[in-house]
Amino acid sequence: MGLAWQQGPLAHGAVGRFLTPQPLPERLLFAEPLRRRLRVKFGGEWIADSEDVVILHEPDRYPVAYFPMEDVTPGTLEPSGHVTRHRDLGDTSWYAARQGQQHRDRAAWQHTALADHARELQGRVAFAWRAMDGFYEEDQRVLGHAADAYHRIDIRPTSRDLEVRDGERVVARSSRPTVLYESGFAPRWYVPREDIDMSALTPVDTQTFCPFKGLAGYYDIGAAAKAAWSYPDAYPEVSAISDMISFEPDMVAVFLDGKRLALEPGQGVVSHGLDRGLDPDETHHR
Repeated sequence: MGLAWQQGPLAHGAVGRFLTPQPLPERLLFAEPLRRRLRVKFGGEWIADSEDVVILHEPDRYPVAYFPMEDVTPGTLEPSGHVTRHRDLGDTSWYAARQGQQHRDRAAWQHTALADHARELQGRVAFAWRAMDGFYEEDQRVLGHAADAYHRIDIRPTSRDLEVRDGERVVARSSRPTVLYESGFAPRWYVPREDIDMSALTPVDTQTFCPFKGLAGYYDIGAAAKAAWSYPDAYPEVSAISDMISFEPDMVAVFLDGKRLALEPGQGVVSHGLDRGLDPDETHHR
């Protein structure tokens, strides 16, 4: 979760609320400097390189990076003549991108009729994330979306008793689970494979990608489809859950210290698809 997407405070699915006497506007947009060097690669070449990027947080969207036009390689973007209208920011002109033999329509956009209150985006252009070869902070590829300073993950070992049942069958029983706290989401409990009856889990041919944890695989448990998941090779920042398995409490019975967990607000997650041209192997080697 970030500031404005999924269950963030500016998203429509927010799990908390602002303690104000009057309701806030239905939509609040927030722009701030990224304070990191961000680069864009397209057609095998760097086409944008800036330390003056502005991040736009818009309700129910991932953060979007806006570059000063002067930090974009001249001749890379071609006006397409296509204009749309953003509900908050007005007219939006679209660009095609061309670099060498590579060409892509609707690869970038610019808001061209901004009100004064949105002047932070004046003269800036945003690139369609999946239309580019990749985005990089310094020399490391950034996957999924631009950095969101409001997203945090904390992982804690615990000695609490956790049990998972599918009907009468005990699927897992552990006194050493690990809990993952992720901004805005309900806690997720991960269990070592040694404490799981792996014969109860059927691997399925489904993968999703998390920009913060890596590539996830899923398991069916009895008739419950995708009732468990695992990050077999989680990113180093979250390596404590690598190859452990977590269970959906609305699909199988999960008990923590004898109390059954329920699907609570903020538990649901909208999975992120892979970037264009990004294969599973590359997700392990950002």
